[in-house]
Formats: sequence, structure tokens, C-alpha cells
Amino acid sequence: MSESKDIENIHRRYSFTLINPASFYVSLTGSVAITAIISFLCFNNYIQNYEIFYHLPAAIGALLAIQYIDSRFTRHKEYSKSLHMSFFGNALWLITIVGGIIGSAILSKEPTLFYVAVGALIFSSFRIGIMTTTLGISMKKACVLCFVQPLAMFFALIPIDMWSVLYDVQSLVFGIAFLAIAVMWSYLTNRSGLPLIKSTHKLLQAYLQSVSQNDPSDMESIILETSKSSDISTSQIRFSTKDDKNDFRMILPDLHPGPFHPVGGSNIPYQIYKTMNSSAMVLHSISDHSLNLPSQQDVQDYLQELSKSQVSTNGLTCTEPVTAQINKARAVGIRLDQTALLFLSLSPHGMEDVPVILKTEIEQMAKNRNFQHALIVDTHNAMGGEISQEDSEDLTTAAKNVLDILITKTNHPLEYGYANSQSMDIQTNDLAGGGIGMLCLAFDQRKYFLCWADANNMENGVREKIVTHLKNNGCELVEMFTSDTHSTTMGVRNRNGYYELGSVTKSERLSNWCLSIAKQAEKNVAPGKFEILENSAKVRIMGSGIFEHLSRALDNSLKVTQGFMILCTGIFLLSIFLWF
Repeated sequence: MSESKDIENIHRRYSFTLINPASFYVSLTGSVAITAIISFLCFNNYIQNYEIFYHLPAAIGALLAIQYIDSRFTRHKEYSKSLHMSFFGNALWLITIVGGIIGSAILSKEPTLFYVAVGALIFSSFRIGIMTTTLGISMKKACVLCFVQPLAMFFALIPIDMWSVLYDVQSLVFGIAFLAIAVMWSYLTNRSGLPLIKSTHKLLQAYLQSVSQNDPSDMESIILETSKSSDISTSQIRFSTKDDKNDFRMILPDLHPGPFHPVGGSNIPYQIYKTMNSSAMVLHSISDHSLNLPSQQDVQDYLQELSKSQVSTNGLTCTEPVTAQINKARAVGIRLDQTALLFLSLSPHGMEDVPVILKTEIEQMAKNRNFQHALIVDTHNAMGGEISQEDSEDLTTAAKNVLDILITKTNHPLEYGYANSQSMDIQTNDLAGGGIGMLCLAFDQRKYFLCWADANNMENGVREKIVTHLKNNGCELVEMFTSDTHSTTMGVRNRNGYYELGSVTKSERLSNWCLSIAKQAEKNVAPGKFEILENSAKVRIMGSGIFEHLSRALDNSLKVTQGFMILCTGIFLLSIFLWF
């Protein structure tokens, strides 16, 4: 499986973490409601002269007390996780009881407390699985604690003279079977990532800790075990006025944002942006997730090295932008003396990361045309899958056409203006801290705009709506691109695992913001100059192997879980027919 396939597979498995209710209040209310329903079913089906107004408050009291006690045994004393565990466990108990009632009706038998007892033991088994996988409780402690809530509620719900059903032979046999299955399932899923992932449970716990507690330390420790050192290059185009004021930079780091907030370099575009005094566009290079920075320390090391950049060339002229469209593929290029800056896009059709092989081919084409540098940007401005061979070839052809035209274009004295959204105080979940930036390039009587958003990709078609809106208001936006930040993954509950630009903020609002910033950039236009800066930093990167092993561990865990679910369902159905 290729790395892009591994990442896609991990994103699909991420959707299983969305099962929990968004708020612990939902789980708290739900578990109380289920307890009331179970009490009502006992009153209506199993027990004559059932004192529901005594048993129900006692059961709810036991539920609430033990939910809190459970939270004291979790690794980070998280009350919300205790409530979620209680909610799903009680729901499983209710399903067992309802299954018993349905079975008795189908077989024309009297309902029995057997399923209330077995349901409590199934509830206990479920708790073993949750405690050992997500809550970080050892197997020994889990095997003791698993009984506390189910048995306390059972004793509160059921009159004392009927407790003997718990140690009935059939109840014990089926209860022990489910408990044994839970222990075996926990053992096998924890080892599903071997040999590289030593504990799949610890990996899951580290992930949950990073997203729920904003604490990446454990996750970064796991990733660092397989990270490696590498020389990472970064190119910058520094624009400034002739008096060396109004410094603005377009930065192209040979890194990839990720893997997810707040781990490692997930927010690297904004951190670079702040390092450059909030006057920068941090472009998405032709890179993949193997070039993620694995820890916050590596981010700081990289930022420190970035200040040591060296000027490789400078100049005072620039060409007008050139655009080439080949089927879905589009390339936009600008020449700064002997440096070509290219933007590649399939918008509005979209694609995953541009493959590195395209960068190699385009750089060679630029070299053959006597360009000193070719800075190639993945615009990341529409959602899509892995790029097809046909689209890849079209992008290469479009880039070639742009390079051919740029050679012949007339150089103009550089005039530029820059503005961003910093003063607008924009707050929206699909836009990260860097906001929106706009570069205006002026040539005689014409002005062209390049727009950057600190976002993780864009909704398909949003770019085109913004381009149209600006055009209708006299501004020619030749390209819009994103940083591919992964800071917008925090707290997200959708299948993508992040908010792409336009998924939260309406395109009309985005268009108005961009127009306002473009007008300000136009006002700031002044004669200027540019410098090309180069830097090489030795930092640790994640490498490609980690994603393959993570994907494999998730797949193996899911296969084990599916098998055990089928086994448990079979045993439950067997219990219905054996009892009746």
C-alpha cells in the first residue's frame, strides 16, 4: 500500500472515534434514561410487586456514584470518558434485556431475570475492553473494576431475594464466556501492531490524550521511536521596498504540515508565519507526510535554523503571471529574473498531494530552459483523491507550457503590495491562525493578485467563486492556495478529520473578506526588490514507514474486533435458545 493509501486508510478508521457523543452531558443523561428504562422493564416483565420508586432512585444513585469513582482510576482522571463508558455499557445491558424479552415472546415462554443477570455480566465484559484500550487501566485492575458498576446497579435494581440468578449455573457459564472473550480481545488487539507498534492500546491512548487534553507528549514519544534525521531545505522569496522596509516573504519549506493537531509540525505554517512577523505566505511544497516534523522540539529546532538562511540571488524585476490550462490541470507561473515560481492545481476537481516525481520532472525542465531556480507549489485548493496518471501528465505539460512562455515574457520593474486579515480579527474553524494573505503585483496599468489562506485544503468550487467575485469587482485573482495546515483538526467530528476552507465559512463571506484584503494590498503597492534565500536544516522527520505500520495496526485491530463481535453475537443467540 502506498503512503497516500495508508493516510487515506487512517482517515477512514478515524471515523470510529466519532461514535462518542459530542458532549458528556449526552452520555450522562443517556445512561440515567437507560437505567430508568431497565427499571421499567423489570417492573413490567419480570418482578411482581416491584417497588420501582425505591429501586430506581437507588440504581441511579449507584450509577452516578460509580461513574465518578471510575473517573478516579483513569490515567488523567477524565470524568467524560467514564460517562461515555457508562452510557455505552448500559446501552449494551438494555439491548441484552430487550433481546431476552423478544426471544421469550417468539418462543412463547415466560420472561426471566436470566437476561438481566447475563446483561450485567456482558456490561462487565465491555468495561474490560474500554478500560484496557482507551482508559489506560491495567488488565488486572480492569478485571476487578469491571464488575463494580454493573453489580452495584444490579443489586439496586433487583430485590435481594432474587440475587441468586447471578450465580445460577447458566448465568455463570455465559458470563464467564463473555468475560474471557473480552480479556482475549484486549490482549490480541494490543498486539495487533507488532513488531513496530509495541502497544496498539498505548497508541490509541496517546492519540486520545493529544486530541482531548491538547497534550502531544505521549504521541510524539511513540512517533520519535521511528523518526530519522534529514536535511530539510527551505526557499524564501523576500520582497521589500527599496528602503528595506515592508518586508514580506513567500516561504516554501520542504516539509509537510501534520500529522494532526497538536502533534509535531501540525501547525508549522502558522509558526513560520509568526516567526516572519506575520508578513508571509507559507506555501505547500511538493511533499508528503513522511516529511512531518515528529515533535514540538523539532519544530523549534527548525525555526531556529530558518533564521540562518543565505541570499542566493536578488533582483528588481518580475514578469506578469502566466496561466496554462490542460484539461483539468492548471499551472500558474511568475518569473523573478532567473527564478520560476509555479503553482499547480486541479481545482475545482481536486487531488491529494502532488507526487514528488512531478517536482523532479518540472525542476529538470526548468534547468533545461536555463532557470536558476524552480519553486513549485502544490496549491491544495480543492478536495480530491490520489492524482491519476492522466492528470499527472497534464500538470507536467501545463508546467512545461508556462516555463516556455515565461522565458519570452518581458521583465517589469517589481511593484508589489501585501495585506492580510490580521486586523480583521477573523475567527472561524476552517481557517487557522495565519488567516488570509493577499499579494498584489502591479505592471503598468494591470494588477494581479495571489491569495493565500492558512487552511487545510478547500471545498471544491470555493476558489472559483472567490475568483469570480473579485473579477466582478475589478481584481484579477490568478490563483488561490492554502498552507495545508493540520491545526484545523482540533475537535473536528467529521470523516475527513479536519475542516477544509469553505466547509464552515460560506463562500460569499470568504469572497468578501478576500476582496477587502485585495483592496488593501492594492493600496500598499510600491516599487520594490526581491531576494531568493536558501536554507538547509538538519532535523528529524517522521519518515514513511510509520504510516504503513499505523494503518496495518488499525486494520488488524478492526479484523480482530469484527471476529470477536461475530463470536459474541453467536454466543448471545445461543443463550436464547439454550435457555428457552
